[in-house]
Amino acid sequence: MTPEAHGPPATASTGGPDDGRPDDGRPPDLLLAEPDRELARDVVARFLNAGVRTLVCHDGAEALLRVGASRPKAVLLAAPLPVVGAAAVTELIARLHPVPVIVGAGAEGAAEATAALSAGAVAFVARPYRAEEILPLLKVGTASEGAARMLVVGDIELDVEGFHVYVRGRSLTLPVREFLLLRYLMERPNKVVSRGELTKALWGAEKLDSNTLTVHVRRVRNKLRDEAGSRCTIDAIRGMGYRLESGRENPGASGRAGVKVNRG
Repeated sequence: MTPEAHGPPATASTGGPDDGRPDDGRPPDLLLAEPDRELARDVVARFLNAGVRTLVCHDGAEALLRVGASRPKAVLLAAPLPVVGAAAVTELIARLHPVPVIVGAGAEGAAEATAALSAGAVAFVARPYRAEEILPLLKVGTASEGAARMLVVGDIELDVEGFHVYVRGRSLTLPVREFLLLRYLMERPNKVVSRGELTKALWGAEKLDSNTLTVHVRRVRNKLRDEAGSRCTIDAIRGMGYRLESGRENPGASGRAGVKVNRG
């Protein structure tokens, strides 16, 4: 499933303008895997009105082929998804071509959507889709035109477009959601980012289980420190949020007086 192994992707069975296929040779902004063709046509029209170039397919196996051939900037999977389920597709995308995956489901697809989130999907949205709910997630999850392609904070380098992280020149592998969390903090170095802001930006929700964000931050912090030996730290500022410190000086410093810092 590499672009070298495939030519331009074949049109989904609908063909023509209804499938929203970008025709300018550039990678699409979004791959939509949606078995309901009428629903797909409706949401593609709304995405195109918002300037989101969308490629459509109708099952999980085709989604995997399209991801390899077209290299979309993000993927939106329906749940349930035929042939190959949303969770399996999410897991394979994370391993083979890591890009942000959003999963959409109604009541009948909730279990599959939950499994996809555990496999690395970055957000769970309602299906039928609401463009106003999805568009902010695409802005977070993909590199915008003219945005910096490489972020550098202390000894961490993050390749925005290539989804690579390097610490002291060595590669560090992160799942997509952890990558997006680190990217969000690196775009705001040495600044406190509230839990609410992170939750809204990365999950598209106002509230989450209180432990969800804590667990993801801890995973990124431990990988930076224990696996990669980074001097940068992610500090929990009690009652405020999180701050990525560049670690240029003493990494054991606890911050300014009067602000409670918890690194545990």
